[in-house]
Amino acid sequence: MWNAHIASNMNFPAPLAVMGFLAACGGLFAALAATLVLWFARKTKLARVAVLATGGAAVVYFALLFGFSAGSHPVTLARGQEKYFCEIDCHLAYSVLEVKAQSDSAVSHYVVTLRTRFDETTTSPSRPKDAPLTPSPREVRLVDAEGRQYAPTATSGTALLTPLKPAESFVTQLEFTVPNDATGLKLLLQTAPAWPDHLVIGDENSWLHKKTYFAM
Repeated sequence: MWNAHIASNMNFPAPLAVMGFLAACGGLFAALAATLVLWFARKTKLARVAVLATGGAAVVYFALLFGFSAGSHPVTLARGQEKYFCEIDCHLAYSVLEVKAQSDSAVSHYVVTLRTRFDETTTSPSRPKDAPLTPSPREVRLVDAEGRQYAPTATSGTALLTPLKPAESFVTQLEFTVPNDATGLKLLLQTAPAWPDHLVIGDENSWLHKKTYFAM
């Protein structure tokens, strides 16, 4: 489970973040439906109360969303340190094992060896030990000091979407080509951004949230 002592893609308890998002979506739908019913029933005062209550709940939710984003800060992990990905449970941990670099007159080439590990200590006793977990789609980029991003030009080894069982791990090699003037390079590994992530409290893909990087 999520805790404040691990580097992860969240700075808010993941189960609460998911439950809060689902509750907010369900509550918004129910509140809008109730408002329409009250309005057509000519109970305008109750309809206004429902609108005000919905607005108040939205203010609280977005205050939490932007508050945890504002309270986040960029983190850069050293070689071998792990970044956990919390999708309710924080089972998968990623780390950079090795970086190879080679330069020519115009560009620099990097080969990054990334390890994906299923931390068996994060599972409950009731979870079957042979039940595989398929990682969510990941996006990998090199980011320089100016914020420019560079996608991998090639990958080898085990694909990042390969299922794992508890205690299993695999490595993936990612190749990048960047201009020689790119400085301060860091590796960003994140869940492939999708619209729900932008509205999940504490998710590093939420609006204005800072990222957790790997040092190169």
